[in-house]
Amino acid sequence: MTALEVTDLTVAFGRRAPVVKGISLAIPAGGRLGLIGESGSGKSVTALAVMGLLDERAHTAGTITVAGQPVLGRGDRELSRLRGDTMSMVFQEPMTALDPTMRVGRQVAEVLRLHAGLDHAASRPRVLEILTEVGLPAAERIADAYPHQLSGGQRQRVVLAMALVNTPALVICDEPTTALDVTVQARVLDVLDRELVQRGAACLFISHDLAVVARICTHLAVLLDGEIVETGALRTVLAEPQHPYTQGLVAAARIDDIAPGQRLPVMSDFHTGES
Repeated sequence: MTALEVTDLTVAFGRRAPVVKGISLAIPAGGRLGLIGESGSGKSVTALAVMGLLDERAHTAGTITVAGQPVLGRGDRELSRLRGDTMSMVFQEPMTALDPTMRVGRQVAEVLRLHAGLDHAASRPRVLEILTEVGLPAAERIADAYPHQLSGGQRQRVVLAMALVNTPALVICDEPTTALDVTVQARVLDVLDRELVQRGAACLFISHDLAVVARICTHLAVLLDGEIVETGALRTVLAEPQHPYTQGLVAAARIDDIAPGQRLPVMSDFHTGES
C-alpha cells in the first residue's frame, strides 16, 4: 500500500500566484521522504494540504490520498477521523500545538478518547506507556505537568507521543527540531527514528536542513518556488545533485561521501547529555 500519494497538487490563495505548482510525490508504506527547501518554497503549505488543514482561502487542485483515502474535497468531520488515526503531524513549535491550560497527560489521552473511544481513566496506562516509549522518564510526573513546566525537548516528545499513539500510517514532521538546540535535536531525532521503525509508519519530513533530513530519510524531494526541481534516493541525490539549488544545499551541508549502510553524520551526533 502507498502511505501517501500526491498528484499534480496546486495550491493558491485568493488571486495570488500559486505557492505550490503541480507537485507530485509518493511514499510507500513505511517509507521516508524528506521534502526540503528554503522558507517560502511551499513545504508547510504542502504538509497542511495533506492534513486537510488549509484555510478556506486556499484553492487546491490535484489529488492527495493517504493510505488509499482521498483528502481533498472531504468535509471536516471525515478529515477529523483521518487525522490522528490514519495520519498525524508533528509541528515545529510544540507550545503552539499544546494547550497551555491542560496537563500533558490529559492532552495525550484526548487523542485516545477521540479516536479509540477511551475515557481518561482507561487511557491512563497507555498514556504513560507512550510517554515512556518516546524517551520521557518519570512518565507519571510528565503526564501531570503543564507544558510550561517542561523543557523544549520534553514538549516536542509529548507532541511526538500524541502523533504516534494511534499508530498512524503516515506521520508528517514539519521542521520538528528547528526550535531545539543541537544536543536535544539529536535525541528527538533518534526517538522519532526508533518509533517509526517500531510502528512501520511512513514519514514525510519537512525541513530546510539537509543534514537533519539525511539523518531520518531514505529519499529526497527538493522544492524551489513551489516546484519540485529534483527527487530520488537520498544517497543518489547527495552523491550527484543535478539542479544548481540542490548542489548548493549539498555543498553547504558538507556531506562528502556516503558509504552503503552508513548513517549520515550531522553536528548533533556529537552531543552529550539531555535537557
